[in-house]
Amino acid sequence: MPNKSFRNAIKEAIESEMRRDPTVFVVGEDVRGGHGGKNTEENELEGFGGVLGVTKGLWTEFGSERVIDTPITESAIIGMAAGAAATGLRPVADLMFMDFYGVCHDMLYNQAAKFRYMFGGKAKAPMVVRGMIGAGFSAAAQHSQSPYNVFAAVPGLKVVVPSSPYDVKGLLIQAIRDDDPVVFCEHKMLYDIKGEVPDDAYTIPFGVANYTREGTDVTIIALGLMVHRANEVADKLAKDGISVEVVDPRTISPLDEEGILESVASTGRVVIVDESAARCGFGHDVAALVAQKGFHYLKAPVELVTPPHTPVPFSPVLEKEWIPSVERIEQAVRKTLEA
Repeated sequence: MPNKSFRNAIKEAIESEMRRDPTVFVVGEDVRGGHGGKNTEENELEGFGGVLGVTKGLWTEFGSERVIDTPITESAIIGMAAGAAATGLRPVADLMFMDFYGVCHDMLYNQAAKFRYMFGGKAKAPMVVRGMIGAGFSAAAQHSQSPYNVFAAVPGLKVVVPSSPYDVKGLLIQAIRDDDPVVFCEHKMLYDIKGEVPDDAYTIPFGVANYTREGTDVTIIALGLMVHRANEVADKLAKDGISVEVVDPRTISPLDEEGILESVASTGRVVIVDESAARCGFGHDVAALVAQKGFHYLKAPVELVTPPHTPVPFSPVLEKEWIPSVERIEQAVRKTLEA
């Protein structure tokens, strides 16, 4: 199986679905991107293919009717996607940074998320909203957040937070084929990681967690970049004879409650690592789930590892301290073992 980057896996997913289904199209700021030639009339129309070049090359194959560059207007991008989805098209809308959801939240929260329910199932909104999340690039407070917890709180939206090249391709294809609006959160620190990814199209069902490490002493539940840090902790502690299980929910709406509780039942100790928020975040939601439905399994209190309740710092030194670290995760694991 070939090795591919997270970035290329995303592009392959979009590309294969656009070839398979003529109703799929891409819309967003600077999503155009073609052959990269110089001093040509076509090159004047080209863009970079998104801020990190994910969609570069799609415009060359599919043209301006299916790869639509827009002005800087998030409300128009998501409004167009919602309207197009209601007519039977399948837009993949590029929000660039998920931080920008505030500009267009009404189109998601009050429109697309409610179409199917308000029209008694006669209307659908098969649209995907892609965007970057996460700190680590020193992109400051307005371009470094992970607001997936906000989307998960909205009934009618499905929310995906992939952590590997294999998962991102299968989950994105599933998202494009889904008949409901899907918010697809891509951690910007993962675009260059590589892993085995099949050339052929495949799907990964929503609501099915992935166990990236198996263990018996402690369960770590994490998303996106934090999965890799949790895996690092698990591998490190294995040398000390501590067996850590790492659960990656992959989607948080729907959430694989059974998969999480099964792991909790087997270990009795839980550490939740969450980059979304120190208050009312994904970690708190899962902690409540464990307390409500898995309390009798617990041998120690649930530990949460989150950023502080502040905006993301611009300073690289402060930002590094802000992001949940391997050291903090390890401390949390050892704490719950000592409890």
